[in-house]
Amino acid sequence: QVQLVESGGGLVQPGGSLRLSCAASGFTLDYAAIGWFRQAPGKEREAVSCISLRNGATYYAESVKGRFTISRDATKSTGYLQMNSLKPEDTAVYFCALGTFGTQVSDFRSWGQGTQVTVSS
Repeated sequence: QVQLVESGGGLVQPGGSLRLSCAASGFTLDYAAIGWFRQAPGKEREAVSCISLRNGATYYAESVKGRFTISRDATKSTGYLQMNSLKPEDTAVYFCALGTFGTQVSDFRSWGQGTQVTVSS
């Protein structure tokens, strides 16, 4: 059984930065990737970024490329999403997930509860 807990969300002004954390517990060795997704009100959950736990390969959505950076610690017990130059359209609930390296919700099997990110003046 795996549990994921996101933290680090909050209210930030446009142009500001936040770093989201995803703490994993339980048996995680079967998972090949960490993914970050976001969901705004009335919209579908969309992939933001993912990183392979095996070779470090990364994916970024075009909307966040150059602004967000995904990483994980050496033990692979915590994942991070560094978000810079935040825009109002980044406002959403952000979820971390464990699964296979991909960009679809169905690629990921374990999910956190989400953390709210609000970008507003």
